[in-house]
Amino acid sequence: MKFSSFINKFISFSSLIFILSSCSGNNVDDTYRTSPEYDSNEFSVSKDSGITILGFGKGDSDGTDGAVAVNAFLWRAALDTISFMPLASADPYGGIIISDWHALPESPDERFKVNIYILGRLLRADGIKASVFRQIREGDIWRDSIVGQEVSTEFEDAILTRARKLRMQAVTEEN
Repeated sequence: MKFSSFINKFISFSSLIFILSSCSGNNVDDTYRTSPEYDSNEFSVSKDSGITILGFGKGDSDGTDGAVAVNAFLWRAALDTISFMPLASADPYGGIIISDWHALPESPDERFKVNIYILGRLLRADGIKASVFRQIREGDIWRDSIVGQEVSTEFEDAILTRARKLRMQAVTEEN
């Protein structure tokens, strides 16, 4: 008897959650979704908007026209900043760049990995987040090691500095 009562409550609760979630409206503010001018069919960037890759999404019904919701200068600067490291993953639509482990030649028993998150379309200091991970080899095993917050901050500062330079180059080229 108790088991069937539990099942009935579970089904009722699940149904209620499903109904409530399907009734919620889409309250997303679409004012930031302006599509960039297309420079080519493969790749384009407008001054303060996202990236368009391979013309994907031209004429989408949601009005985004394939624009990625991350800042193009931050994206390019992040890739430039960690270009010495191998990439494990790069998602321009989500604004996530994940490097693979990299050991410097002068210290082969220590390796680093960086995750970079681009948080929006604006070129602002709070638009980027970097996480740095470090491991030290002990025999045949890699052990996690502590990395100070200042290392992540230095990565973020380097990316922001590079992004500002890229933006200044773009503005100069437009004039």
